[in-house]
Amino acid sequence: MQGKFRTFAAAAAVLALAGCASIDIDDAVADTNQALPGFTGGKLEFTRTAEQREARQKLAAELLAKPLSREDAVQLALANSPAVQALVAESWNDMALANQAGRIANPIFTFERVRFGDELEIGRLLSIGLLDLLTLPQRQVIARNQVAQARVQLATRVVEHVNLVRQAWTRAVGAQQALAYAEQVNRAAEASAELARRMQQVGNFTKLQRARQQAFYADASAQLAAAVHARTAAREELVRQLGLSAEQAAELKLPERLPDLPQQPRPASEIGTFASQQRLDVQAARLQLDVAGRAQGLNLLNSLLDVELGGRHDTIFDNGERGNRNGFELAVRIPLFDFGGAQRAALNAQSLAAANRYDAVVRGASSQLRESYSAYRTAYDIAKHHRDEIVPLRKTISEENQLRYNGMLIGVFELLADARDQIATVSASISALQQFWLADAGLASTLVGKPVAAGSTPVSTSAGGGRDAGH
Repeated sequence: MQGKFRTFAAAAAVLALAGCASIDIDDAVADTNQALPGFTGGKLEFTRTAEQREARQKLAAELLAKPLSREDAVQLALANSPAVQALVAESWNDMALANQAGRIANPIFTFERVRFGDELEIGRLLSIGLLDLLTLPQRQVIARNQVAQARVQLATRVVEHVNLVRQAWTRAVGAQQALAYAEQVNRAAEASAELARRMQQVGNFTKLQRARQQAFYADASAQLAAAVHARTAAREELVRQLGLSAEQAAELKLPERLPDLPQQPRPASEIGTFASQQRLDVQAARLQLDVAGRAQGLNLLNSLLDVELGGRHDTIFDNGERGNRNGFELAVRIPLFDFGGAQRAALNAQSLAAANRYDAVVRGASSQLRESYSAYRTAYDIAKHHRDEIVPLRKTISEENQLRYNGMLIGVFELLADARDQIATVSASISALQQFWLADAGLASTLVGKPVAAGSTPVSTSAGGGRDAGH
């Protein structure tokens, strides 16, 4: 009988090990790279060793040694940002906890030593939850689905961070480019104000005329100060998203201008049904629904009863004689006070919530894609209109005013006002281009399932704000 006890213990150990599938975070990271080539470029890694940290610091130094393009910024964030490493570590934790839920509980070994007079009894009991054994295959399926959920969540977090990096880079470069034109406006306004001061001194300008030029210069100075801060704020936002240290931030160099507008916008076919079904949020909701359905049946059984099975092996010493006693114990929880009604109601509610959440995500996916594509296409059309219509027209007007000035048909103040209008037009064009690249990043994120609010601010096509100040 003692051999049966050992057999029972061995069987319990084998069953316990059957649920122990290890979690390899490197495989999860590799799957994320494979699923999101347009976001990670295969560069997402989980850094744990000194050699890995050294290699990634070297890569960060190489990227910072040149003006940082948008995709280089993404690569730098993946290589350098502690926030990226933190989200990978958190996903590893989520996967490990999900995997733990699919393992069988360890058996319980009970040892008893009882003396009664000259009689000594030593009892040994090895027990294990019988329902744990019976439901192990189902719990392992649930655990695998929960691990898959954690993998999808990792991909979602990476997409969100990469999108933030792209938008921060776009704002930083756009703010830097806008500052250059704000400085030009300020210089033109300063020259106009100084000329007006001198002309008033010699009696060729009234006090009102000079005040108009001085007011425009004061306004331009305020706008320049705001542009300086906007450039600083956008750059620091990018520094945070890249995870740069103070020393690295001092080395950060950005391109002088935003990338040119693409020749053609993305086709509307990219927002089709296939894209909406492959989105990460749809996958996550589908997995959550499957887990809720399987867990409902499993927990329904657990809410009704619980059974523990144990094997006993007792040794009795009485007056120098030794005897063994073997047997089994069965412990059953009796549903006397709690019949599990509230628990079953909660399970039903969770399943219904998961089903309705899945429907809501699927229905909302197509709408979000259409909205994001509309924002993208609108931003493209506005930026293209600035590039092909407004800027060339303003250039033509400027050239004609230069000819009129050369022919002494207009004065220097009209020429300066026209220069301010032209600069304002170019600044509006830069703003429109920036909105397009922000919308492009938002659309890319929405296509894979991390919806981003469009937030595109319509860019005014009017560039005549400085005209009245010139007269």
